[in-house]
Amino acid sequence: MNLKKDKYRLKKLKIFEKSINYGFRNKFLLNQALTHKSYANEKDMEQSSDNERLEFLGDSVLGLIVSHVLYNEYPREDEGVLTRYKSQLVSGETLARIAKQLGIGEYILLGRGEEASGGRKHVSNLMCALEAIIGAVFLDGGIKTSHNFITRVFKPEIQLVKEGKGSKDYKSILQQIVLRKFKTTPFYRILSEIGPDHKKHFIVEAAVAGKRYGVGSGPNKKSAEQASAKEALSALESEKELL
Repeated sequence: MNLKKDKYRLKKLKIFEKSINYGFRNKFLLNQALTHKSYANEKDMEQSSDNERLEFLGDSVLGLIVSHVLYNEYPREDEGVLTRYKSQLVSGETLARIAKQLGIGEYILLGRGEEASGGRKHVSNLMCALEAIIGAVFLDGGIKTSHNFITRVFKPEIQLVKEGKGSKDYKSILQQIVLRKFKTTPFYRILSEIGPDHKKHFIVEAAVAGKRYGVGSGPNKKSAEQASAKEALSALESEKELL
């Protein structure tokens, strides 16, 4: 794609910039953050021209800044509480919800197959694109700009965490219970990966002390692990292991 000559795409990107209240100096970074692997493959684009590398970077930037925000917001809380809050804020459920609020799905470049399958609404595509955008903001404006962007975009979710209404982080809850009860930590194992690279579906088991307690599925490893942890909590409760 020759972005400089694609006036329609540039116009769409400018509209999106207004919606997120951030103007990119390097429009190519934003366009890459919104380029799904299926589109890059279909258009025979250069290797690493999709948003996966930016997603990798954005995931780390998000984790660092959310940790910093929580460290300052909760000076009296211990590591365990801060970890639980952080897990809620960077969970797939939270990321997908923010991505929907920002309207990211409308601007993602998708291959024909992914488009036909409803890819603009797929949780995995939305959360990956949001993380990629965060990575792009970091490269475009630096750490301070990224901090301001994330703090603004995540503000409603941070408020929900303060009020105790954030998304439940079943993995953190399970870990705390298992540490207390079994003096060990849960183990997660991928049982299977179904579908093509651009549309994977994961099935994961959660085991405690060598015994399987839960199996969950999802469009990415994070959500599948959360689902298996939720099932494991139910299984432990039924066995009265939580008492």
